[in-house]
Amino acid sequence: MTPEAIAVVIPAHNEETLLSRALTAVNDAARHPALADLHVMTVVAADACVDDTAEVAEAAGASVLHLGSQNPGKARAAAAQHALAALGTPASVTWIASTDADSTVPPNWLAFQLDQARDGWEAVVGTVTVTRWPPVPQLADRHRELYYASRPTCGVLWRHPHVHGANLGVAAEAYQKIGGFPALPVGEDHALVSALERNGHRVLRTPDCPVETSSRLRPRAVGGFGDHLAQLAAEEGAMH
Repeated sequence: MTPEAIAVVIPAHNEETLLSRALTAVNDAARHPALADLHVMTVVAADACVDDTAEVAEAAGASVLHLGSQNPGKARAAAAQHALAALGTPASVTWIASTDADSTVPPNWLAFQLDQARDGWEAVVGTVTVTRWPPVPQLADRHRELYYASRPTCGVLWRHPHVHGANLGVAAEAYQKIGGFPALPVGEDHALVSALERNGHRVLRTPDCPVETSSRLRPRAVGGFGDHLAQLAAEEGAMH
C-alpha cells in the first residue's frame, strides 16, 4: 500500500490542559519531509467536554467533532469516519493513525507508519513510554518490569503484547473490512487489533517508534493505561 492521505484521530474528554502539547507534536509529525506529498488531516472528537478542549483543538488547526457520549470507542470511530469522508481518498490509499490527547508522538511517528504501510503492513501497533512520573516510590520501576517482561534478552525482534490507542495505525481498507473501532467505553483499541489479527490482516507489533504518554493516576478513560498505573501505585503504596 502507498498511502496518499493520512487521517489522525484523537478522542478527547476535558483535555484542554494537555491537548495543545499533543496537537503540536502531531503537527510536527505531519510536517516530516517524507509526508510532503500527502494530505494529513487531524480530527479531535471532543466528547462530552465542559472545558475548552474544542477551542484548543481548533486553535491548533484540527477539525473538531462535538460528541456527548463520553465513550472512547464511539469517539475514535466517529473521528475516523469524519476524516475518511472529508479526505475523500479511496480507502485503498488512506491510512488512519490514532493517538490520545494526553500523549506526545515523536516527529517521525507518521513517517514511520508510512514506511510500514509501504512495506505491506496493514496495521502498526506501537508501544508507549512515560518520562514524567508522579512521586510514587518504585512506580516507574514496577511498571517497566511488567511492561517489558516479555522482551527477549537476545537480539530477537520483540513482538510485544501491548495495544495502545495512543500509538496505533491501520490501513483504512482493512479498518473498514473489520467494522472499525467498536463502540466500547474501554478496550476499543484492543478489540480493533484482535479483529484485524483474527481476520488475517498483516499486523506489525513493534517497539521501534514509541509515543510518550501521561502518567496521571486519575485518567479520563476508565479501565485504560491510567487505571493500570493507578493500580500499580496503590499496590506500591501498600507495600511501603
